Amino acid sequence: MEEKIKSFKDLRIWQKGIEIVSDIYILTKNFPKEELFSLTSQLRRSAISISSNIAEGFKRFHNKEYKQFLFITLGSCAEVETQIIIAKELKYINENEETKLVEKLDHICRMTSSLIKKL
Repeated sequence: MEEKIKSFKDLRIWQKGIEIVSDIYILTKNFPKEELFSLTSQLRRSAISISSNIAEGFKRFHNKEYKQFLFITLGSCAEVETQIIIAKELKYINENEETKLVEKLDHICRMTSSLIKKL
């Protein structure tokens, strides 16, 4: 039997978003110091936005509002993916790191799209 979701923290999609934030923070620790206030900061903020929008939407009173925040989540995923590609092009990360993160983002996007359809 499936447990009732009482909090956004119970959502697997939110938990996966938190994992992405951890991955991004670990990865960006090795970025050049001159990127601290540009790509590093932007990548971290974009990653944080994924789970933040899932949580904020969950707390809204109407499904229409919740869906809007989930659409913003999809945009944040695309933003993070773009920044990961840029990091690889600049040789801040390798192809394996890029592939792993993009796969995780793709999984979150599929979960988000599925949740949107259910609402």
